[in-house]
Amino acid sequence: MSTPQPLDPNAFRAFEHSGWQSVGVRYHDAFGDLTVQAIEPILNAVGAGEGVRLLDLATGPGYVAGTAAQRGARATGVDFSAAMLAGARQRYPGVEFREGDVEALPFPDDSFDAAVMNFGLLHLGQPEQALREACRVLCAGGRFGFTVWARPEEAVGFHITLRAIRAFGNPDAPLPPGPPFFRFSDPDECRRALLGAGFTGPDIVRIPQVWRLPSPDALFEAMLGSTVRTAGLLRAQTDEALNAIRTAMRQETGPYRKDAGIELPMPAILASAVKP
Repeated sequence: MSTPQPLDPNAFRAFEHSGWQSVGVRYHDAFGDLTVQAIEPILNAVGAGEGVRLLDLATGPGYVAGTAAQRGARATGVDFSAAMLAGARQRYPGVEFREGDVEALPFPDDSFDAAVMNFGLLHLGQPEQALREACRVLCAGGRFGFTVWARPEEAVGFHITLRAIRAFGNPDAPLPPGPPFFRFSDPDECRRALLGAGFTGPDIVRIPQVWRLPSPDALFEAMLGSTVRTAGLLRAQTDEALNAIRTAMRQETGPYRKDAGIELPMPAILASAVKP
């Protein structure tokens, strides 16, 4: 067994930033219809309604900020990827989007009534710092919520992918190490992190979601072309291993086929809490 590499937050951030600068439209096409399924639950959890000052952290394509604005919230989205923000501004021209680091937010204390992060926490080298920053910029009584994927045994798209890599490739390919991808799939870990960041009353719920893809090969293509960490792991494989992984993933989608496509259970964990 290889010795784990020490985590360098700067190297991991650079790796993630480079990846998100390149995926752009491909992420929207592959994951857009999936990740939007958590938007209404996360906005409900933080009370995002008329006049609420809402910050969407790691906004990416801007889906959550755009939907919050449609509810009447005064939404602001922040992300470190200029390329992702360009797409967000095209989709939601009436919403303010700012380039910035969610681990060092460019906003004063007590600036917002609510804050959210939809599937962004697992892409950060210092997730606890991002949670502390979210707490800092919220006013007293403000609510914060984040979503992450459920465990890979439940989020079937990841289960199929990681099992194929373990069986036919090298799961220890040399990539900039980051925090465990499924760390916050554990509700107890969500509670500990939120309390440690200064929040109170954490509430953790599971959100059922279904990933509908147009073909059995679309899962492999989405993971290779529209993700960062998983794509990096796939690209680090030999050509022979990559072909074997693709074949295995296609076969594993068999039980989930629906007409010409596939439907994969991809539940999310929604954690929310209050700034005292």
